[in-house]
Amino acid sequence: MFIEDDAQMDSFWVQSAIGAIKAIAFVYDIITLPVYLVLQKPWKRRQDSRRVKAKPINQKMLVDESKYAPDDIEAKIVRNDDNELTYRTTDPPRDVHVKMLQENIDTLEKVFNYVAKTYTSKRCLGTRQILSEEDEVQQNGRVFKKYNLGDYKWKTFTEAERTAANFGRGLRELGQKPRENIVIFAETRAEWMIAAHGCFKQAMPIVTVYATLGDDGVAHCITETEVTTVITSHDLLPKFKTLLDKCPLVKTIIYIEDQLQKTETTGFKEGVKILPFNQVVKTGQDSKFEHVPPKGDDIAIIMYTSGSTGTPKGVLLSHKNCIATMKGFVDMVPIYPDDVLIGFLPLAHVFELVAESVCLMTGVPIGYSTPLTLIDTSSKIKRGCKGDATVLKPTCMTSVPLILDRISKGINDKVNSGSAFKKSLFKFLYQYKVKWVQRGYKTPLIDKLVFKKVAKLMGGKVRIIMSGGAPLSADTHEQIKTCLCLELIQGYGLTETTSGATVMDYRDMTYGRTGGPLTVCDIRLVNWEEGNYRVTNKPYPQGEVLIGGECVSQGYYKLPGKTNEDFFEEDGQRWFKTGDIGEIQADGVLKIIDRKKDLVKLQAGEYVSLGKVESELKTCGIIENICVYGDPTKQYTVALVVPNQNHLEELAQKHGLGEKTFEELCSSPIIEKAILKEIAEHARKCKLQKYEVPAAITLCKEVWSPDMGLVTAAFKLKRKDIQDRYQHDINRMYAS
Repeated sequence: MFIEDDAQMDSFWVQSAIGAIKAIAFVYDIITLPVYLVLQKPWKRRQDSRRVKAKPINQKMLVDESKYAPDDIEAKIVRNDDNELTYRTTDPPRDVHVKMLQENIDTLEKVFNYVAKTYTSKRCLGTRQILSEEDEVQQNGRVFKKYNLGDYKWKTFTEAERTAANFGRGLRELGQKPRENIVIFAETRAEWMIAAHGCFKQAMPIVTVYATLGDDGVAHCITETEVTTVITSHDLLPKFKTLLDKCPLVKTIIYIEDQLQKTETTGFKEGVKILPFNQVVKTGQDSKFEHVPPKGDDIAIIMYTSGSTGTPKGVLLSHKNCIATMKGFVDMVPIYPDDVLIGFLPLAHVFELVAESVCLMTGVPIGYSTPLTLIDTSSKIKRGCKGDATVLKPTCMTSVPLILDRISKGINDKVNSGSAFKKSLFKFLYQYKVKWVQRGYKTPLIDKLVFKKVAKLMGGKVRIIMSGGAPLSADTHEQIKTCLCLELIQGYGLTETTSGATVMDYRDMTYGRTGGPLTVCDIRLVNWEEGNYRVTNKPYPQGEVLIGGECVSQGYYKLPGKTNEDFFEEDGQRWFKTGDIGEIQADGVLKIIDRKKDLVKLQAGEYVSLGKVESELKTCGIIENICVYGDPTKQYTVALVVPNQNHLEELAQKHGLGEKTFEELCSSPIIEKAILKEIAEHARKCKLQKYEVPAAITLCKEVWSPDMGLVTAAFKLKRKDIQDRYQHDINRMYAS
């Protein structure tokens, strides 16, 4: 399980105490079971979890389905053929989806117009007020800058829509024309969303660039899209002192002001206008320019991928694409009038942008945050000041597996630092809750006494987290859901499908799967003979995942060859080849099991999925990051490991190396051997095959960051760059 195995307890009284607690729990179960049975109806929860979410459809019916009633379609289900199999959801569109159809909302511009009229004075976009930045002396004597923060300041839906309209007209006054590209290169914040919708109101496609992307990547995105205007922030503006030489077409930079500091606007390339965001809004207030509403097929966003396999590619996303995924999301995720979202993931990532657009569409307020101010213990929060989550008390949030893995490790560290009794008690209560939840019950008493305290980390009211962007390990999924007392829904999608493909049913009690198809797309499995993945495999059909529907992009910007390679049209429906390998289980739910590019065939003929092995090993406490490498001419894999500093120091103490520096420990053969042993034990718990487990490791002294070029802005591994940088170490590991 997720807690370090501590079965060899010396203390007899700890075992006796836990035995007594188990006896009390047994009696409590007998007494309360009839009550819980009547009140909670666990059989219904089990039925909902097991219900069929999607079924195979006959290919020929993709064109003619309108001629059949839904019952007839389900009655005519057949297996496609031995090469491919296409699945469609069994769920109908729900209220918000239907409302969007009734109101003819087919562009993001129409979304904002609709919500401004519908929700008028309701809170829309919130920004935490920074009262001051102060020096704070740490226990070791070092001084750090910390924020003294106030409350959230909100714009209503009407105010946000009006500000966006003025910003859009202000851009026209500056010479920006409809259907001319414009770059947004800024951190996630209210002004980002307002700027985007200002552009949509003038039919200007926005080009999104990750705030953490390296200078070369930023310059590539700006020059390729031929933009003349860039929207950025106070913190990122200084980058343009060097970037502008690489971006000769840029004539105007609009920066979002800082709450405290005055922005330095001198020292930039001559002839380039540097303007504050609010000045553009004020210019637009007096403008006579009319709105230029876009059409559904117009490009809304050129969204650059994070570039895990090379240079970032610009994906062309139309308004129709975005609206399609929004319709799919609102059909899968329950939304309530009193919900509040905390927004902190990059809006340059399609998953966050669509999730926040769904919140706008359904009247859910969005309070913005940053990883530096998210919780009470975040690095920029002044001692005694509350983190954003504690103040906002969100009910919904989006996340990525990287963040959830860190929360999971944080819980493990907290538990493992306690006494033997506390560790054993927590382990018992955790397993107790997991057992009853799997049977369809809730555990209100231990939630209130134990787990709700953990949930206060995120403000205490979060009821649902939606995870996307990468595979979420089953262990982390179970632990977060159990310890934070919430629904954790995993989705699967790509930038090329506007983040749309599959989303878990919130009632699904399983882990490690990505859910059934959205109501706006079909999922197809196609044989991949090289990897022995076929739709005829037992017990479940397997193959490369293809996604077809209105959420599928028009293709890549200025890359017709790559577009024709990855996209195709069939019977009026657009399809995308994902390169991911999946299996669809008996209830119509997709599980991603491999990736074509990550598959390595070792010398003895075994296939190793590098991504799958990395995903499992990342849940090991000692590992901060890992890249597994397989040489086809060898019989085993090796790994490059970035160790977790705290765990590394603890390991050093155990081996009498406490006086060594981090760099010295990374070079220590003793530590290397100890970590290899921990990895082997963890791999056994994760049920990895022996040939999948790295036989040698190298401990990396640097933490991999986007600035180093070893991970993308979304923190996905750049395998080729990592291999090139550490080729000497890889050779050494295989030689030994």
